Amino acid sequence: MFSPRQTPQSAIIGTLGGCVPTTPSTWRLDAPATTLIFDLSRGVAELAYLGPGLPPEQNASVLCGALQRGAHESEPDERIPPSILPCIEAGYAGSPAVEIARAGHQLALRAESVGVEGDDAAVTFHLVDPALTLSVESRWSARHSGVIEVSQRVNFEGEDPVQLLRCASLVLPLPRWATHVTQFSGRWAAEMHATRSEISRSARLHGETQGGTPGFSGGQWLLFESADSTEHYGLSLAVHLAWSGDHTWTLRVDPDGRAVLSIGARIRPGEIVLSRHHPFVAPSAVIAVSSSGRAALRQTLHRHVLDERLPQAFSRAPRKVHLNTWEACGFALSLPKLKSLAEQAAELGIERFILDDGWFSGRRNDRSSLGDWNPSVDVFPEGLESLIRHVESLAMDFGLWIEPEMVSPDSALYRAHPDWCLAVEGLPRATQRHQLVLDLTRADVTDHLYNVIDQLLRRYSIAALKWDHNRELFPIPSGSIGQTQALYRLLDRLRETHPKVEIETCASGGGRVDYALLSRCTRFWASDNNDPIERLRINRSWLQFVPFRILGHHVGPSPNPITGRMLSMDFRAKTAMFGHMGVEADPSTMSEDDRQTLSAHIALYKEWRDVIHHGSVYELCSSDEGAAGWFVVQMNRGLALITQSLFAQHFEAEPIRLHGLEPYQRYCVRLLTPWPEHPARYLNSPQVWREGVRMTGAALAYSGISLPRRLPGTAWLIAVEAE
Repeated sequence: MFSPRQTPQSAIIGTLGGCVPTTPSTWRLDAPATTLIFDLSRGVAELAYLGPGLPPEQNASVLCGALQRGAHESEPDERIPPSILPCIEAGYAGSPAVEIARAGHQLALRAESVGVEGDDAAVTFHLVDPALTLSVESRWSARHSGVIEVSQRVNFEGEDPVQLLRCASLVLPLPRWATHVTQFSGRWAAEMHATRSEISRSARLHGETQGGTPGFSGGQWLLFESADSTEHYGLSLAVHLAWSGDHTWTLRVDPDGRAVLSIGARIRPGEIVLSRHHPFVAPSAVIAVSSSGRAALRQTLHRHVLDERLPQAFSRAPRKVHLNTWEACGFALSLPKLKSLAEQAAELGIERFILDDGWFSGRRNDRSSLGDWNPSVDVFPEGLESLIRHVESLAMDFGLWIEPEMVSPDSALYRAHPDWCLAVEGLPRATQRHQLVLDLTRADVTDHLYNVIDQLLRRYSIAALKWDHNRELFPIPSGSIGQTQALYRLLDRLRETHPKVEIETCASGGGRVDYALLSRCTRFWASDNNDPIERLRINRSWLQFVPFRILGHHVGPSPNPITGRMLSMDFRAKTAMFGHMGVEADPSTMSEDDRQTLSAHIALYKEWRDVIHHGSVYELCSSDEGAAGWFVVQMNRGLALITQSLFAQHFEAEPIRLHGLEPYQRYCVRLLTPWPEHPARYLNSPQVWREGVRMTGAALAYSGISLPRRLPGTAWLIAVEAE
């Protein structure tokens, strides 16, 4: 049934590996530190092995044969193996890869022929149903970062169009060692709560979104691990759907204990119609594997983002310190106030001044004017030029907040084009945050948005856009797929025309974060919650999948406007350094001590940002409740952040062990100042810690260093440099 087309390749190629037809019935795909082996011997494409890299000498056919068993009494006579493109009509009892219908009736889909072809770094499987004139292409690509990227394409050549009901981007039979799953849940200002649980023998797990975005819960990020997996040990597997719209996933364990994951874009009835010249290309899914715990998995995913996702013009340039005007000004903008704020920002060492909401015509609260993207003549009688010139005279560049996908009912745009928003005829137009959603599937809408943003970027010296999205998409009669694809096209047009402009993606915080959007944007806003204790937890989850470089983290006010918690400037500033640092507070309300402390940490961030943003990240592991932190290593330098958010049970804290260093190399270890005021009283030999102690990499990894951190709100910065 399979027709493998042999390629000239017959051995592993370079460090990437390659795709090798080891026999007519097996195919092997190698990425750095990862191997996949597909078994084609039973008429379907079966993923026989997914895990750490195997030696080239391993015979794939022998491996596949060692894993097969015969059928038992309650199965079809010809046992159905766990195909990567399963069909119910072939006897598969789980979620099929593809479902189609015509005139409201689901059509039986069954592959009668399957082909496979490969090149240096990918293999493509073809499932064909001649009766329906439908084919599915499943392409598995090995990337240099070490991830595997999977994409599906559904082609239809029939006369009468059919509806696509389901198209999984990935159907993945999990390795048997993947006995535990980490899922993420959340809400506004409390994103990405991680829950690790055992995958039971009767597991039927499911998740989906309906608001037109991935949402605050992070449901399209999944982590599977062996029972013994830790930061530095054990087997780990990450799966991500690179898609900015609605998604759906299921995890089902069959009676024999085989767990199969299915994940893809959520397709509403009637949303996707297949015809001869209109195939459907599903969003890609990303897989990463580690045999050395979560740290190695994290490094693979970070390489993928930095080297293969981010616009390359921005993947290495220094990340400038932001000041965002929202917490300092809100909607109460005036030109003198903004110029004064810019002067205070420059004194702190800020490098980019972001003008947030409230700058455009009639915008004095959140009830009006979205869509009217012209500077308010009341605030800016000469346009934005005067403010931008002032900002640039202070050696900062200028950024601007926009929310182009939305429109206020009380706006000139809505009054002129009420038909441009998502709506169902005869139903009330429900608002959220007093706004409606523009229908991006209309070419006239996206042309208008492109022209408005293009004119802003041409008229003014704007280095960065903060692109916000503050409500769910409802009603959405045409579904979220077309809306999401139209957003990508709009962003791609702007990127092509204005390649030097940075774009930050924000959706009321972390409501729309995914690798597809990060191919078009340069950073994301992790959460509207700037409370550093909350951010330590939120960032910990995000950091498993994305690097510090693109994770926006600002120093907020105290007390925090969301949690009410009061924390020292020292603690707020130290935690904000571990991310793309910014300030979202009013310097004029700070004490002189706080301004000096903040300025000192901004200077430290500039000194260490290359390490923080491009080094290998290790989570600091401690049994002390309330302790959290990271160690980032780049070549011969490393910087650690250790924090304490709860009152410690023991006065003498557990030593902090720093991994990722050369064991026989000697390092100078210093505590960077400013120090936390009260805990510093308990330091043993303060002068020694200022000048630095000498320890080997092995001693730092296995013995560690002990620092006073009994009090909540304590944070230390530990600099490690090779001698």
